[in-house]
Amino acid sequence: MAEEKDKKQSSRRRSNRRTEKESEWQERVVQIRRVTKVVKGGKKLSFRAIVIVGNERGQVGVGVGKASDVIGAVRKGVADGKKHLVSVPLTRDQSIPHPSTGEGGAAQVLIRPAAPGTGVIAGGAVRTVLELAGVKNVLAKRLGSKSPLNNARAALEALSSLRTFQEVAQSRDIPVEQLY
Repeated sequence: MAEEKDKKQSSRRRSNRRTEKESEWQERVVQIRRVTKVVKGGKKLSFRAIVIVGNERGQVGVGVGKASDVIGAVRKGVADGKKHLVSVPLTRDQSIPHPSTGEGGAAQVLIRPAAPGTGVIAGGAVRTVLELAGVKNVLAKRLGSKSPLNNARAALEALSSLRTFQEVAQSRDIPVEQLY
């Protein structure tokens, strides 16, 4: 009887792990940095992880986690990224509706829609943000700072400022056809 109960619990644990791994969210670590803080007794070592979380269907977030070990920092970064999710309106050809710019610190990012088949033409953290958002055809240019965190935040701001034609027409109280 006890053995049967243990088997059920262990199989339940395994199935929980499986569903956890097969979740819709993808996580990519952009940067892990070792940081030290000078305290009275010497130097205190910790880690900072920049993690980008997305479901490749129009939702993406950037998170930062700090902990005394790398795994803890990544876990905190994933939780932070899920707290700061942004919805991205995608067009039928899996691009963005219009050009957009975003700023994060000293970084600026310019994002433009591209023709079907172009792919994601971007570099660094901006590329990761766009891929995890589910954008397949886009051109992006990083301007200013080279910091991965600031570039990721700038890309997130640019994506959050996007609006569809329907949203613009509704806010102006005009039909969609009149926008073209």
